Amino acid sequence: MDLSHWIARHADFTPDKAALHFEGDALSYGAFYRRIRGAAYCLQAKHGVGAGDRVAFLGANCPDLLVLLFAAARIGAMVLPLNWRLAAAEHRYILGDAAPRLLLCTAEFRAGAEAGIAAMAEAGRPVLVELEPGWEGGPEGDVPGRGEPASPLLMVYTSGTTGHPKGAVLTQDALLWNAINASHMHDLTSADHVLTVLPMFHVGGLNILTLPALHAGASVTLHRRFEPGLCLDALAAARPTLTVLVPATIQALIDHPRWAETDISSLRMVTTGSSVVPLHLMETLHERGVPTIQVYGSTETAPIAAYLRREDAVRKIGTMGKAALHCELRVVDEAGADVSAGTPGEILVRGPSVLREYWRNEAATSAALRGGWFHTGDVGHFDEDGYLVFDERKTDVIVSGGENIYPAELELVLGEASFIAAAAVVGQPDNRWGEVPVAFIQPLPGTVPDKEAVLRLFDDRLARFKHPREVFFVDQLPRSALGKILKYQLRARLQGGGR
Repeated sequence: MDLSHWIARHADFTPDKAALHFEGDALSYGAFYRRIRGAAYCLQAKHGVGAGDRVAFLGANCPDLLVLLFAAARIGAMVLPLNWRLAAAEHRYILGDAAPRLLLCTAEFRAGAEAGIAAMAEAGRPVLVELEPGWEGGPEGDVPGRGEPASPLLMVYTSGTTGHPKGAVLTQDALLWNAINASHMHDLTSADHVLTVLPMFHVGGLNILTLPALHAGASVTLHRRFEPGLCLDALAAARPTLTVLVPATIQALIDHPRWAETDISSLRMVTTGSSVVPLHLMETLHERGVPTIQVYGSTETAPIAAYLRREDAVRKIGTMGKAALHCELRVVDEAGADVSAGTPGEILVRGPSVLREYWRNEAATSAALRGGWFHTGDVGHFDEDGYLVFDERKTDVIVSGGENIYPAELELVLGEASFIAAAAVVGQPDNRWGEVPVAFIQPLPGTVPDKEAVLRLFDDRLARFKHPREVFFVDQLPRSALGKILKYQLRARLQGGGR
């Protein structure tokens, strides 16, 4: 069975129940499934999309993305949700790598979609389709189902140390097992009402609660994007029971003038993660009577790999909990041996929700899945009770407002500048965003340091949120005996103002 079977069965059991609430409209499970069947026909019959084909989507949160996902599951195709915050050049690289047959976009992002494919060769350019009301119209009957549990369904691009993003491929089975893990994490049932404000182009917005809620037959309220005032309005009026928030969005709610007066008592739990979560944010929610739990994982783990449960929210605050119901965790040393409680090591994950591969990147896939375990690149330890504690990232990823920023992407841009001899990017702590990127620049001899010239290098190359917030010029970057830049020394310099 493919994932659209979830919606088919709920359409049979509770056809009139609201599956999705969006901008004042409600979409019942029965109507949701009819749209999915129509979209499957539209993709297959009108656009020639078949098993294994990729379909990209560029748009803010809306029911169309979920209709597309389940329709693709029905015919065995794959969905590539694009981060609308990225620059056109970044979209162009991803589209060139994934080679989708179609690029579906909402009207809001039509110009961005056109810019993303403008310089692509005609032979490899996806067909651009702007979604209009009723786009998924088709005959009432189902198209022949070709999707299977092992079929790849979701491809989400995540960057890394090479500076170019990689497409993490998740199968239909991975999303099923992730939903089962989420159900155990949240005690999720059909009686729940989930509020989704995080972007569904990330697995955090899509897979921690949104898809699991639809698996359980619950209702989901979608917001196009996070806005603190609208989120508070929804908490008071829609009365959701569950939501996922990252530290930056929690802080934005707390800072809002209506925070103290807004009734949030319907929430039986808030889930947070994506980075180290300041304890005071969780404690503030606890003071309002809302248990707040952390989840640990990554794009490659769908993302749920470890979590706290409600009963541990206060007692084990600050930990990532225990291995998910259908996951295994290890913490290992450099030789790959398990370490004892309290000893830091690399976190490894194994389970049916782990990615199948990085798209067309055998070397990266083999490196990440050594010995049958996904090597996260994160450093953590188990406490005396077996709860996972996150220590630091073995890689240099910067998490800013819930978005991953990989220094290698920025350093690739800096390395092309004729006036820069060497450069390094690190994260600087920030009260609002958690971290922001800053650049250390070693100018080429004979050139005049120019901060604005450095910052202009990123225009139209990388998304605005990735641009360095500050530039520091140094005579020499600190290096090891083998010539590797010592970023820990740069981070230490930030405590002294970057000098």
